[in-house]
Amino acid sequence: MPHQPVYLTGEGLAKLKAELEHLMNERRPAVAARIQAAKDLESTVNNAEYDDAKNEQAFVEGRILEIENILSSATVVHHEQHRIIEIGSTVKVKGKDGADDTYTIVGSSEADPLHGRISNESPVGRALLGKKVRDEVKVKTPAGEMKLKITKIS
Repeated sequence: MPHQPVYLTGEGLAKLKAELEHLMNERRPAVAARIQAAKDLESTVNNAEYDDAKNEQAFVEGRILEIENILSSATVVHHEQHRIIEIGSTVKVKGKDGADDTYTIVGSSEADPLHGRISNESPVGRALLGKKVRDEVKVKTPAGEMKLKITKIS
């Protein structure tokens, strides 16, 4: 089955590459050393340190595979236009309550809603893509329908 493209900003690509490098060159050897030290201390049966190190190894190896898969199907987006919303755009919107919110549209692997980075696959992200300043969008969310007016794109 072919990989679905993963959209990344240049910043997101750099962060993933740095994380992969850290995992492979620092965490992986450190975990291997912990496993060896735990094995040297006593039997691996009922050895909490050994079990903990093996669990950490599984996490590190899983994350390495996940990042490698993301990078193998990554499409880096270069946001150049400021007339329409696309992945990489930072968008200022006004809700019907008059409150301003700012979102940066990113690929799903970079999403961090608590910091205003929303996925292009999220309901709000999907509704904003392709829109222009002064457009209004309606978004169905679990909390109900919300209306947003686009006030700025950068």
